[in-house]
Amino acid sequence: MTPCSPLAALAAVMLAAAPAWRPADPAHRWEFPRDHWAHPDHRNEWWYFTGTLAAVDDPGRRLGYQLTFFRVGLTPEPGALDSAWAASQAVMGHAAVSDVRARAHHFSEVLWRASPLLGGFGAPPEPVLAWARAPPGTAGRWTLRLEEGAFHLVMRDDARGIALDLVARPVKPLILQGPNGYSRKAAQPGYASLYYSLTRLATEGTVTIDGETLRVRGESWMDKELGSSQLAPSQVGWDWWSLRLADGRDLMLYVLRRADGSADWRNGTLVGRDGRARVLSPEEWAVSARGTWRSPRGAAYPAGWEVAVPGEGIRLVVTPEVAAAENRSALAGGLAYWEGPVRLEDGDGRAAGEGYVELTGYGEGTRPPL
Repeated sequence: MTPCSPLAALAAVMLAAAPAWRPADPAHRWEFPRDHWAHPDHRNEWWYFTGTLAAVDDPGRRLGYQLTFFRVGLTPEPGALDSAWAASQAVMGHAAVSDVRARAHHFSEVLWRASPLLGGFGAPPEPVLAWARAPPGTAGRWTLRLEEGAFHLVMRDDARGIALDLVARPVKPLILQGPNGYSRKAAQPGYASLYYSLTRLATEGTVTIDGETLRVRGESWMDKELGSSQLAPSQVGWDWWSLRLADGRDLMLYVLRRADGSADWRNGTLVGRDGRARVLSPEEWAVSARGTWRSPRGAAYPAGWEVAVPGEGIRLVVTPEVAAAENRSALAGGLAYWEGPVRLEDGDGRAAGEGYVELTGYGEGTRPPL
């Protein structure tokens, strides 16, 4: 997902006489840790973290969290700008905390042009990957740093009473999503991203919710994608599942949808207990919705799913922990999507894991402008 109409319109104007952005390259030469940092020659890029956490002093108090930094390119020739304050890119941050016990979901956002006092993106060897000034009325910065192999996530929004201060350390190796990390999004050539994941990160720190600060531990999932043209014209959004199974395996599935709700493109990856990844063909897996949740703005989202990968012995019932987990942006007009924690059960109703689900493009005018 990326910012909606205001940034897209500005980018279109600036691109009228500009050279093309670099497309996702199936022969990209990955270099880590360098590729954790920004790639300003691609139009869009995001660093995405979600996780499920429990309070150290009250293990029954369970929380879900999301923190995403987006880089939105406005011109592919930043060197042509004669001032550090001239905007060649924008930075947007989305954060959410879901309180499972209270069935409550809290969303916050920032959106700034990348400039010295508002936000930006680092370059190695500095530890900062992305940062943004906190929302009006809150001091400090939202930051994503990489230090000694661990990601440090910080955000705060005093008006909404939420904050994150977390350290997420990988416990499984990084995987590339698709052949060499080239993730196709459509049958037509050119619609693709470069995509990698860290599917399990041991996570600890503090979460503040409703002004109460809790020490927490749990697990996270990290995605990084970059590209310049991802959604095909016929596609309106996607359904995406990141599932950590209790048996130690991890499962990523996504469906890119047409306006009539049918699937235009599907893909999946199964990560073994040993961290080895295998691409799943569309014929190997199936997802069916079990219900619907309607948001206050009238968008009807699927709510609950049955997931099956028969050849791997996987049959799951996936249930949202908090139904009302829609993130609705007030800064990027029209952008709204569902993002929340889910619990996994097997066919006999036994606990089978946990994860996160993202649903975009539901409701009029919410197609991500990728």
